[in-house]
Amino acid sequence: MAIEIRKLVAGDEQVLGNVAPGVFDEPVRPDLTRRFLATPTYRIFVALDGDLVVGMVTGFTHFHPDKDEEFFVNELGVDDEYRRRGLGEALLRAILAEAKAMGCPDAWLGTEQVNAPALALYRKVMTGRDTEEAMSIFTYELTSR
Repeated sequence: MAIEIRKLVAGDEQVLGNVAPGVFDEPVRPDLTRRFLATPTYRIFVALDGDLVVGMVTGFTHFHPDKDEEFFVNELGVDDEYRRRGLGEALLRAILAEAKAMGCPDAWLGTEQVNAPALALYRKVMTGRDTEEAMSIFTYELTSR
């Protein structure tokens, strides 16, 4: 059976009820799924093997008082058993095409410098106009403050 890449919309919540291990960092919560799919500027594409979600990519638009709307690719995950089949690339290309269709002039994402598979994927999808920059990420644990 071929893997299907599909954009989820409001009403597709049940699709995320059958997810392979390793696709998401944590168990999928129905309340957050409903909220996510109901948010107009959020997007999720999944890779489906039958009714099993074996990959996903999420993102959203954002803007700032001095910057036009742009698209942030938030997370991409593919189950270990389905890696090295082109699913990550297909998912990333799908969400970038969606961002372009939404009218965003730019999309961006980040990953750790030690994440060699992600770096290879993101570099593979780059065109001559795209750029790569090194950056630091700071995480603030707010529950301890």
